[in-house]
Amino acid sequence: MENLTPSQIVKELDKYVIGQSEAKRAVSIALRNRWRRQQLSSDIRDDVAPKNIIMIGPTGVGKTEIARRLARLTNSPFIKIEASKFTEVGYVGRDVESLIRDLTELSRNIVLEEQRELNKTTAQEKAEERLLDLLLPKPPGFGDVDERGQTKDPLGEESYKRTREKFHKLLLDGKLDDREVEFEISEKAPEIHLMAGNDLEQMGMNIKDIMGGLMPSQPKKRRLKVPEAFEILAQEEADKLIDPENVNQEAINRTEQAGIVFLDEIDKVASGGNSSQSPDVSREGVQRDLLPIVEGSTVQTKYGPVKTDHILFIAAGAFHISKPSDLLPELQGRFPIRVELSSLEKEDFIRILKEPRNALIRQYIALLETEGIALSFSDDSIDGIADFACKINEQNENIGARRLHTIMERLIEDISFNAPELDNKTITIDRPYVEEAISEIAENIDLTRYIL
Repeated sequence: MENLTPSQIVKELDKYVIGQSEAKRAVSIALRNRWRRQQLSSDIRDDVAPKNIIMIGPTGVGKTEIARRLARLTNSPFIKIEASKFTEVGYVGRDVESLIRDLTELSRNIVLEEQRELNKTTAQEKAEERLLDLLLPKPPGFGDVDERGQTKDPLGEESYKRTREKFHKLLLDGKLDDREVEFEISEKAPEIHLMAGNDLEQMGMNIKDIMGGLMPSQPKKRRLKVPEAFEILAQEEADKLIDPENVNQEAINRTEQAGIVFLDEIDKVASGGNSSQSPDVSREGVQRDLLPIVEGSTVQTKYGPVKTDHILFIAAGAFHISKPSDLLPELQGRFPIRVELSSLEKEDFIRILKEPRNALIRQYIALLETEGIALSFSDDSIDGIADFACKINEQNENIGARRLHTIMERLIEDISFNAPELDNKTITIDRPYVEEAISEIAENIDLTRYIL
């Protein structure tokens, strides 16, 4: 994990998330505490619990984005799941332990990609040699030696080596890209997961795991052009250089020490103080199933047991019907940090449109540049978009910054459709353009509900 200070973490988050300084501070402290824990002696390290967080705020204010960006900063395994999708053990649906198995799988994929990148150069060299063998097969008797241990055909072998060197140069220069080669690749048997509720499914097993060698990989011949063949061969060679056991162990360690679980819609499993009469009888059961995971337990995965003691859990919800205090007291106690995210105002929308690295304005400009169109937005057009976003959120359900996406799509629709045929490749969006495109729909509440 990169040694980032809380202020550095906040600075990085500021590049993508506007406002919500309190939430950024909270997650930065939680992340820093992970690093602090690693510096402790072993006799106390395991006793330090993660500082789990509950984010309280309406949809579209940045809860998920903060958690996702936090994970990307440290390349940590990250999974987002809606708590409302889980069911109590004994009911049909997903069990809570499945999120840890999914997180471990994601962690393993991260480790695999790192290992492949580490072995990329060696794998490519080996792939080149395999390609050359396909393009220029060795002649019969190549490498044969006589009774004295000398090469039987030294001139022929020397000629072959010179030709192979020429082919190697042509390969590197891309002059053989139009050629096709035929080779065998191993086709992995498909993973057929068992039905929910079966203990074997909960272990993350599949039919191939059970049958083992009874379902070996079947080689299959394919004929591809050189570039496509090279990619496949390089992948195969990279995988040969990887020790699966080391990958599995590192994946488990990465999950345990750096994993982040984002539990969205946690308010949907709160009882609202009336659990006995709730139509969803499994709400409290889901909380009780979540409790040992958050407290710290061991979950069996197909890569080995995973301890959840130090996984960082970030829960989020609107809590407009229920309250955090409606959660089980034991579960509340495992989320010591609580932050409230504020609703977005007009100024926030303006900043969201302009400032982040992935700002919507920048995205649409970049997309239309691919069609040779120089798109620009005047300051008054951005002000108009923000005005409409606020107005529509007030008239209808407040979906926060997500409203900007629907408005922008409506605004750019005609330009996007006609872009390839447009003669005028320089387009400036101003406020009159925004009002013409949006105002009629925005004024009609019924239309707004369906379109914006």
